[in-house]
Amino acid sequence: MAAVMLAAGAARAQAPKANPSATKSAVRATRPKLVAVIVVDQMRADYVDKFRGQWTGGLKRLVEEGAWFRAAAYPYAATDTCAGHATISTGAFPASHGMVGNAWWDREAQKMVTCTSDPNVKNTAYREGATKGGDSAWRMLLPSYAEELKFQTGGATRVVTFSLKARGAITLAGHKADAVTWFDTSTGAWTTSSAYRTMPFVEEYAKQHPVESDYGKTWSLTLPQDQYWYDEKALGAGTVEGWGTTFPFRLRGKEGTSSPDGVFYEQWVMSPFADTYLTKMAEAAVDSLGLGGSGGVDYLGVSYSSVDSVGHTFGPRSWEIQDMLVRLDKDLGELFALLDQKVGRGNYVVAFTADHGVAPIPADMQQTGFDAGVLSLPELQARLEKALEPFNLGKPAIARIAGNQVYLAPGVYAQWKSQPKAMNALFDAARSMPGVAQIYEADRLTTAFKSVRETLTAAELSYFAGRSGDLYVLQQPYWLTDGSVEGSKRHTGTGHGTPYYYDQRVPILLMGFGIRPGEYFDSATPADIAPTLGALTGVTLATPDGRVLAEAVEKGVAP
Repeated sequence: MAAVMLAAGAARAQAPKANPSATKSAVRATRPKLVAVIVVDQMRADYVDKFRGQWTGGLKRLVEEGAWFRAAAYPYAATDTCAGHATISTGAFPASHGMVGNAWWDREAQKMVTCTSDPNVKNTAYREGATKGGDSAWRMLLPSYAEELKFQTGGATRVVTFSLKARGAITLAGHKADAVTWFDTSTGAWTTSSAYRTMPFVEEYAKQHPVESDYGKTWSLTLPQDQYWYDEKALGAGTVEGWGTTFPFRLRGKEGTSSPDGVFYEQWVMSPFADTYLTKMAEAAVDSLGLGGSGGVDYLGVSYSSVDSVGHTFGPRSWEIQDMLVRLDKDLGELFALLDQKVGRGNYVVAFTADHGVAPIPADMQQTGFDAGVLSLPELQARLEKALEPFNLGKPAIARIAGNQVYLAPGVYAQWKSQPKAMNALFDAARSMPGVAQIYEADRLTTAFKSVRETLTAAELSYFAGRSGDLYVLQQPYWLTDGSVEGSKRHTGTGHGTPYYYDQRVPILLMGFGIRPGEYFDSATPADIAPTLGALTGVTLATPDGRVLAEAVEKGVAP
């Protein structure tokens, strides 16, 4: 599977020779003391090229001191948060690990389920009375690198992850971990679940530094105004309740309120203050648990979610995205400085990447004269139902359309496949819809022969039988799918989840123990991160689809 996407690649650039002192330090140790995996939700690869001249902290250090894989991209179509994080952590694609999206249609229960929902566990909040549902990694069908690290190194390893999203923290950790913590916007509480442990340092930090202390703060521009790209107000940008359309943005919740409310929490997760909070919480874990000093190899995973929230609303061509990254650069600089102090420079390795990219806002593309828009899923479903009416397949014939996935009602797929006229009618109806590029049936995605056509291959690498739809609808480039809006005129903001490069291309930057700095142009995917970390720490993964990024690994440091 991996060979199709990974065999070809441009010749790599010559990497500079490693710093002698760093190499000498690396040779003395057989393994790093700490592995840090940092994911920035929705960070496109081109952000590094565009904005790095404005960075002075951790992002700058990653580029200048790390191994930068400039041709990195996801080879599959399910470019969503859950799929991306699971790919990073397991070294496998959705067709192997089973996390085909943030949510999918459960055919047996006849309802949508989220990727981390688990009916067998209960969430536990670090705040009295603020519990809701149950989440774990039980739907992820492969162990994570962090799990294997803990299992294969005798148990000395501590696994700690943080995110604003359950699916970010949980998938980076896996099925078992010491501390898995996320922020529940609906309750305003830091949360874990009975699948993991509650940790005193998390509870203590949350009490001493409540999120509510950010109430009333103002998100203002960090740089001089003339250093921001694009227009002050992004064309087609969405709105946030309680905020205006341009800087500054004050975190005051719903208009007329005088204390933190649900709207405040939504504003907070869309602000740089949430990224800073995650950084401080990660630093508290390093200090409280002594990460990097266990005698084994500890694991710290941080998934920064705020860029995703900002990107969906304001788009990739916005002052808001640019400012978020300037502030994140400073946060990461602070985190790396602490790791230098506590663990030792050269004693830890950092893997930095993103779970997916993002499309331009359709209205922004339209002004260039390009064909762009929003594919209305309710309208698509109505067209498909009407096309199938003459064939007596039952009504409704379609159980659900979720993103690009079309789920037919029980028994309909087999009947539909047995009637060529019904198949042609459905395909014709789908392809007549503005914004639809192609439609594939499940049988084609499960064939042993893997097509060399990129979009079909991307759909194949995302397909998992029983979870994916009976049909896959591919929209045209720069078209979004929308299940709630009729037509693109009312649509604001943007999304992701396609096999197009603006969604697939992400940065991969490795820095620290055992890493040879430089710029590399070989084909790479985030599925290569876990096998590479495995090579540096002597850990074998179950069934990786990725490869070891051997060109960036110093000789003599792998166990």
